[in-house]
Amino acid sequence: MPRLRVKSEGPKLVPFFKATCVYFVLWLPSSSPSWVSTLIKCLPIFCLWLFLLAHGLGFLLAHPSATRIFVGLVFSAVGDAFLIWQDQGYFVHGLLMFAVTHMFYASAFGMRPLALRTGLVMAVLSGLCYALLYPCLSGAFTYLVGVYVALIGFMGWRAMAGLRLAGADWRWTELAAGSGALFFIISDLTIALNKFCFPVPYSRALIMSTYYAAQMLVALSAVESREPVEHYRLSKAK
Repeated sequence: MPRLRVKSEGPKLVPFFKATCVYFVLWLPSSSPSWVSTLIKCLPIFCLWLFLLAHGLGFLLAHPSATRIFVGLVFSAVGDAFLIWQDQGYFVHGLLMFAVTHMFYASAFGMRPLALRTGLVMAVLSGLCYALLYPCLSGAFTYLVGVYVALIGFMGWRAMAGLRLAGADWRWTELAAGSGALFFIISDLTIALNKFCFPVPYSRALIMSTYYAAQMLVALSAVESREPVEHYRLSKAK
């Protein structure tokens, strides 16, 4: 059943895959920001808006978690636009937009189950990431990056908290959420290392491939309601 559901979502993602291919094929120089390069970068995210809207406005209205993921994607597109112009002084604006994105995603993933051990693991990993970046940071970025690391770590905790890889309660959307959060962390850590610490080889390719994968997986996680499992079973039984 999960395999059939994944296949049924595939056609709705075709525009996203095409837009992603356009981005990598054109590979417009980041040193020359323009509204065209901004559109090309944001286009895959626009396609994920359409992916969620393709399930119907009623679906979004009936599932607050899906609505929050949609809003998070809207803030992501704004953040992408700001980061295109980061050398013109808009990096912090992009950082703030993605901080808001992570808050919406964490809210969508919910606080049940709590999974304190998963939270502890994510807290330790977040602390290690910040410790790695800290010597390279200065000024306001010392605090801004710290807050951002805490937020994305919290989002990762909530995305992975409900992950079950086996048993009757297994849902592929939870795997999508957890994988999406992991890819997001890899993408953002690469951005931070490349910007503040040292040049990362093939950084742009690594950043954008993991970023688009992350956003696609998070969008896919919205397909099934993130209700408590007992409610989910009842809805499936009906």
